[in-house]
Amino acid sequence: MFPDKTDSVYRAAILICSDRAFSGERLDKSGSLIVDKLRGLDWEVVDPEIVPDDLEVIASWLKEKVESNQFDLILTSGGTGLSPRDVTPEATLQVIEKRVPGLEEAMRRESSRITPHAMLSRAVAGFNQTTLIVNLPGSPKGSLENLETILPALPHAIQLLRDEKPDP
Repeated sequence: MFPDKTDSVYRAAILICSDRAFSGERLDKSGSLIVDKLRGLDWEVVDPEIVPDDLEVIASWLKEKVESNQFDLILTSGGTGLSPRDVTPEATLQVIEKRVPGLEEAMRRESSRITPHAMLSRAVAGFNQTTLIVNLPGSPKGSLENLETILPALPHAIQLLRDEKPDP
């Protein structure tokens, strides 16, 4: 793991929320795409972890990562749809202190230009202490498209959460 956040490097953790990926029934592909994208931008990223679609498991994992004070950003992938087992937004809402609706709106807006299914996303974004948490879709294509939509705003958001008072 990383030491406490003390420098200008951005650090991220990725959580894949999927019963099928957790059981080995399906290979997760979104996690490696997210990692490759962030590492390509010189972020420090730990390898993705996979958990089942379980509200308490997801919330516990998120709380643990926030409390470790090692991550600026936590991205989840999966569990944001309408299926009864899709509980990632509910778990995230248990952990965050405040929402960042602009990130949620931007992802849905841009994704809706590609597919009308984006309107069904219940993804949320928010922060706890100095860690930003963002839900991404579970599909590899959708997770990467959503990440690319919000990437330009992430360094500024992290600087604000670190109380670095960046220039606008």
